[in-house]
Amino acid sequence: MHPWRSAVPEILRRIGPPPRERGSLAGANCPDIFELTDGNFLVIGTEMTADLDGELPADAARADYERIVVISRETLIRAKADIPDA
Repeated sequence: MHPWRSAVPEILRRIGPPPRERGSLAGANCPDIFELTDGNFLVIGTEMTADLDGELPADAARADYERIVVISRETLIRAKADIPDA
């Protein structure tokens, strides 16, 4: 269990449009963002830890259990309207 949570949260809702609305015909391998019941966010993207770990700025760090995940610009921009302000 990760130190920032004590129980496994559930998916509350999708943030932004589903992959099919962003042009994915198969909908099987597209980035996605979900809000969880504990207030955190789940991100489905391309795992790029090995490629980008050495590129992190000096004031950024990740724990051994964390991964660097990349999502498309379009995914985040189209999700912006659904991201809560607080």
